[in-house]
Amino acid sequence: MFTGLVADLGTVGAVDATPDGVRLTLRTALAGEVGEGDSVAVNGVCLTATRIEDGTVTADVMYETLRRSSLGAVAAGAPVNLELALRAGDRLGGHVVQGHVDGVGEVTGLEQEGFARIATIRAPADLLRYVVEKGSIAVDGVSLTVARVGDRSFAVSLIPETVDRTNLGTAAPGTPVNLEVDVLAKYVEKLCTRGAAPPGNPRK
Repeated sequence: MFTGLVADLGTVGAVDATPDGVRLTLRTALAGEVGEGDSVAVNGVCLTATRIEDGTVTADVMYETLRRSSLGAVAAGAPVNLELALRAGDRLGGHVVQGHVDGVGEVTGLEQEGFARIATIRAPADLLRYVVEKGSIAVDGVSLTVARVGDRSFAVSLIPETVDRTNLGTAAPGTPVNLEVDVLAKYVEKLCTRGAAPPGNPRK
């Protein structure tokens, strides 16, 4: 589990396509804190570290992940948002992020409002239903608060810290971004639509 607070803006060192998927090598200052088998969020996608050496972390990306996220389009040299898994007892500074990307959105507009940068992101309709004003959403692994919601898109405000420390600072119209909606909303929807009975009181 993650919180959506990016710990390092790493760089893709190599992208090796194999018959079974893609192997990513990432250059990051966090390499010394990662062990083989550890979970690492890469642009919001939970991956498992398979090798650590010389300041790099290597992870395998399976086809399901390539289909569901923007990692299939990353190239060597690309900046990536990185976060290590949450430790028990750590502060939950963002919100509950699983690293299970729901789909890919697209940045459609950017505007400056004081020191904040407003990013408008087009989202698939089946994901937009879970997005609410002042709710939380992970965009490329960054925990953000929704500023407004439209029929086909939503907007988030990026503070200077987010612009400087994440790859959202270089996002432009047309940039694809990984989206993970608040998992609590999906659980609530399932319980409500199926009319689940309270524990111990099964429906007959």
